[in-house]
Amino acid sequence: MSFQGRGAVSANPGRGGDLSGRRAISYNTISNRSLKYINYPVLFIVLMLLLLGLVSLFSASAIYAENKGLGALFYTKRQGLWILMGLGLAAAAARADLEKLREYIKPVFAVTALLLLITLFMPPIAKVRRWIPLGFMKLQMSEFAKVAVVLYLADFFDRNISTIQTDWRRMIKPFCAVCVILLLIAVEPDLGTPVLLFGVTMFLFFSAGIKLRFILGPVLAALPVVVLAIVFNSYRLARLKTFLSPFENIKGTGYQLSQSLLAVGSGGWFGKGLGGSQLKLLYLPEAHTDFIFPIFAEEMGLAGTLLVVGLFTALLVKGARIARNAPSLYTALAAFGFTLVITLQAFFNMSMAIGLIPTKGIPLPFFSYGGSSILASLLMTGIILNVSAHRSGTRC
Repeated sequence: MSFQGRGAVSANPGRGGDLSGRRAISYNTISNRSLKYINYPVLFIVLMLLLLGLVSLFSASAIYAENKGLGALFYTKRQGLWILMGLGLAAAAARADLEKLREYIKPVFAVTALLLLITLFMPPIAKVRRWIPLGFMKLQMSEFAKVAVVLYLADFFDRNISTIQTDWRRMIKPFCAVCVILLLIAVEPDLGTPVLLFGVTMFLFFSAGIKLRFILGPVLAALPVVVLAIVFNSYRLARLKTFLSPFENIKGTGYQLSQSLLAVGSGGWFGKGLGGSQLKLLYLPEAHTDFIFPIFAEEMGLAGTLLVVGLFTALLVKGARIARNAPSLYTALAAFGFTLVITLQAFFNMSMAIGLIPTKGIPLPFFSYGGSSILASLLMTGIILNVSAHRSGTRC
């Protein structure tokens, strides 16, 4: 999907980004928008996912929380608080003037990189450094890095697309900037998020109209990096072997994946009913976080999992249509990038849970427990709704 030349008008025609030769317009001010133009199907999809996720989280975490002496509703209450805060953040993002926010994108990108660097000096949790303790929450900057990367690329391409298409070397700057973020996340260590963000970055390059032959270079260069990151880390190599033979070492490295597969498989067509999961009885470690989907599949069955897959698929289709109808390249790439981050992450998580890809620490958006994930996902949703509210006269 390419948005280049699709009626987009740059807000900075003097900087090489005017794609149509028309006068720049003020396309994203509140005065030009109205709540009635917001894509309500997208809002409904997200609210449905949040509701299903909160119910699933209660079911998956109640016994685990009680076993730790925290009370059955401990994680559910905290998640509910993050959701309320996230919805407020989404509402603010939906009303914001995205054009006026552009001047803050580079500073935010720099601060994101700095906070990711600070994260590397925080006390490790389970042998990884991914969080900055703030008392009331553990801030996971890699979640907000997704927002910073997409906005940075959307802004850069809108300002420089005409020169990039005539000089491929102009791609080096945004690519290197994104690689700095990916490297900081990778050394936490976390390989799943950099792979996800790299994939989204390549999609945005292509969507901006960059020729495929210029994109293949970074992709081919990244492959050996990923291979080396797996080969020279014993636990990643063990996960890869487990992925290839999940039941070979069922009491060792294959335990979590094998339990996940058992949970999904035992759900049948319509599941065991809400609260009926047996694998959540401390058999599946940390079932309320990255492996919440197997618990949902066990209790809701194939019918329930198809509903969730269908909702994320509908979100992908709706988000892509919003991007195609966006008033500028900047807003188009922002909407499409955030749609990809949310939906690809969801498909990666669900694929991991059923053994289609190696296990990685990637949360399921709107489902997995975690304040950073919920806040970042709803912030991205708010910006997607913001773009959809433009008075274009086109229904999505």
